[in-house]
Amino acid sequence: MADGFVITFQPIGIVHSPYTRAEGTPIQPRGADGVAGLVEVQPEYQQGLQDIEGFSHIILICHLHQSKSACMLVTPYLHDQLHGVFATRSSSRPNPIGLSTVRLVRVAGNILHIENVDLLDGTPVLDIKPYVPQFDTEENVRIGWLEQSIHALASTSDDGRFV
Repeated sequence: MADGFVITFQPIGIVHSPYTRAEGTPIQPRGADGVAGLVEVQPEYQQGLQDIEGFSHIILICHLHQSKSACMLVTPYLHDQLHGVFATRSSSRPNPIGLSTVRLVRVAGNILHIENVDLLDGTPVLDIKPYVPQFDTEENVRIGWLEQSIHALASTSDDGRFV
């Protein structure tokens, strides 16, 4: 273990979205189809956006700043039974880090116009990576306990249980 080891991140930007409270927020980007938002990148990181407009989708790595303390067993949104937090995408994690693959609509200076936003307004962005299907898509995938309830994704939103 890395007892006493501290990792510090500085946000490179912030998400602006229509969601000001966890309740009612889509639980994944697929459930937020067409929802528009912005990523405001800090000016000192703007140069790092060069050539990003060539990608249709980007992965936002974020600090889930409104997540409550970590629980090792959680009842996720798409199921009614307890599961280990690492077998879920719950925001109630030891390190509240979120991944969100969103559609990049356009770039205007240090502002990324995005769609399919499932993040709260004010969410700190830690990093941005281009989505590349050949890197990020796997074949012959199993989805465990989600097989029973994945059909409910589009109609399921946050009910506030993790905030």
